[in-house]
Amino acid sequence: MAILPSLEMCHSPNQTYNETCRSLTDLEPVLHYSLLPSIAIIVVLSCLEKRARRNVIDEKCHLLNRRCGVVVPLDLMGVCKSRWAMGFAFGATANKVMILFTDGYIPLRVLPKWIKAIAILIGATEVGLSSYPFFACLSTPMQMTGATLGFLYTAAWFVITAVHIGQCPHGEILGYYENIIFYWPSLVCQLFLLGKFTHMLIKASWAQFQTGLPTDNTTLLETHHAQYVQQLLRKPPLQKPQKPWIQRNIYEWDPYFQFPSRMICTAVLAIICLYMFVVIEYYVYKLVSCTLVILISDYERLPAASNVSDIEPLKEFVEVVEGVWIFSIGSASLTSVSYVFHILACYRKHIKRLRAGQKEFLPALFSKVSSSQSVGAIARYSGWQIAYLVWGYLVIHIIQCLIGVMLIYGLVMPIKHGQGIEMAKSLGTGILTVAIVIGFVVLQIMTASRFFLQPKIFQDDKEKPLALDN
Repeated sequence: MAILPSLEMCHSPNQTYNETCRSLTDLEPVLHYSLLPSIAIIVVLSCLEKRARRNVIDEKCHLLNRRCGVVVPLDLMGVCKSRWAMGFAFGATANKVMILFTDGYIPLRVLPKWIKAIAILIGATEVGLSSYPFFACLSTPMQMTGATLGFLYTAAWFVITAVHIGQCPHGEILGYYENIIFYWPSLVCQLFLLGKFTHMLIKASWAQFQTGLPTDNTTLLETHHAQYVQQLLRKPPLQKPQKPWIQRNIYEWDPYFQFPSRMICTAVLAIICLYMFVVIEYYVYKLVSCTLVILISDYERLPAASNVSDIEPLKEFVEVVEGVWIFSIGSASLTSVSYVFHILACYRKHIKRLRAGQKEFLPALFSKVSSSQSVGAIARYSGWQIAYLVWGYLVIHIIQCLIGVMLIYGLVMPIKHGQGIEMAKSLGTGILTVAIVIGFVVLQIMTASRFFLQPKIFQDDKEKPLALDN
């Protein structure tokens, strides 16, 4: 059954929840005020960060000792440290990014239209600066300091967002539970970050308690890379061990391979962006549905529309399209999510082939790429994949909806209107026609192979030679 909005709801689509709600923790002012603690955290971590090389200032001031470096928030080159935490850190910024695209964002209200693009760019920089501590506290080598500051900063954002949702769970766009629908991914990601920072703090405190020195997890080689090299140097076993059914048919886990933070961040952010796009698409669906409901209601009130049979086909079409659209949201979403896992599987397969020295699958244009081009491609990779995923979801959704409507009108509606026998006859005629055509094609190939081609030159040949037998 299609999910049809009521006529009363459609006449006031922006007043689904009429109660005026004012939260004590409005997220937009909080975003502006969060720049102060964010800059303070960045300054503290930068003062503790060591630079790779000594400069002239270190010779003049020996107390620095290569201090006051820049904390790299995220290494996309292939680092596997805190990869899941980095992915959830991207998810924790989703609620901040949404503020830029709301009508209540102050720069978009007071500035002229021609400068709104610059205002959004400045706002994006503000969001990036506000989210910088999430990544800097995860990547800093001073784990105890980073974990403490990161936990406090994340906890503050978690409490503020939770209070905002608790006081104003509804909104003017989707109606009931709008803020919960939009902000629960950010809350889950922030909760994960709180657990990660707690784990980092306990681990760093215990290590310092045992050794009396701060921990430094900087390594030249990842652990799984070292294990992979050791596995290559070992003598291969005479008989391969029996693999479970899951590893044989679904996914074969490799202990010597780990997805880097770039791929994990891309996967997590892609799924969150897909969810947000589906929610926005549902909002557009509600607007279109309400428009159709209002048009049908206005048409029924016209004096010339006294004949009910004139409007019934339109009502039926609207119900069919809405039902198929809602059903295809789930199927298209599952297809897009499976594509995310397909990306990860292809990445692992390609990396394994590159480890083995196989480069034949690479395009000739990309066989030799400069380092600067590689860094630029890595920076663009996540954005391009997410854009491809979101637009691919939209295309798949539209195609599945069209196919569903054709199936409903071709199979279901004739049975509903008592025309099942005629539909079965037409379907049988079509299937018989296709079967005859396929049969003729197969018969043509078999006849050509049996009577018109010369016999095999050697008995071991799989096919006859391409020559006519005269």
